[in-house]
Amino acid sequence: MERIKRLLDSAARMEPDLVVFPEYSMLDPTGLGAEEVAGVAEPLFGPWHGFFEKAASEYGFHIVFTMYERREGYRKAFNTAVLVGPSGTLLVYRKTHLFDAMGYRESDLFEKGGELSEVVEVNGFRVGLAICFEIRYPEIFRSLALRGADLVVVPAAWYRGRVKEEQIIFLARARSHENTLFVAAPVLYGENFTGRSVLTDPYGVVRVDAGIGEKVVVAEIGREEITEARRVFPLLRLRRPELYRLA
Repeated sequence: MERIKRLLDSAARMEPDLVVFPEYSMLDPTGLGAEEVAGVAEPLFGPWHGFFEKAASEYGFHIVFTMYERREGYRKAFNTAVLVGPSGTLLVYRKTHLFDAMGYRESDLFEKGGELSEVVEVNGFRVGLAICFEIRYPEIFRSLALRGADLVVVPAAWYRGRVKEEQIIFLARARSHENTLFVAAPVLYGENFTGRSVLTDPYGVVRVDAGIGEKVVVAEIGREEITEARRVFPLLRLRRPELYRLA
């Protein structure tokens, strides 16, 4: 919390509307078991959640953060992303697609969420959430786009590995352009994780590549950019759902 407070103080000097933090901010779960992660987990509106709600109220901007959420009746924690603003909590999303790849089994540590994110308005933008590994699933982003999302925030803890840094960049670019929306993916940096937080625009252009290291970066985006991109590339309007078959 002390490190996050310092980052929030730095961000506040830039007068943002929205500040986004990476996945796994509470604890690096690498090598831990479900009971150890559950031991760190907290209920919604507990101290961790309350810290961010208080910060959003005091600073006057919105924040996306992640937490290990403890829920009654479940042995394992949920990997949860939350959007809070000056007036309180706007959105809670529990990761639905868990990272069971590259020899890692996130499902050993976490319960699966049962629903995709809702879409809520933040300062004129319609915002939805996904988490890390889910950037590999275009269906999630198309669903959010069809429900009106202009921006999808994707908190990530992207494990190091062969060409992994490049993968999150090109996946963010693809998800942005195929849905003509913005994708903001704050990526955890550390011994096990790549960093390389990225913001991509509706044309699939990288607007921010934060590189390695722990830092605060700022970017300005406009709702009119989405309107223009969807005029030039009316990809959502030109869909032909009657031709598509679900596997």
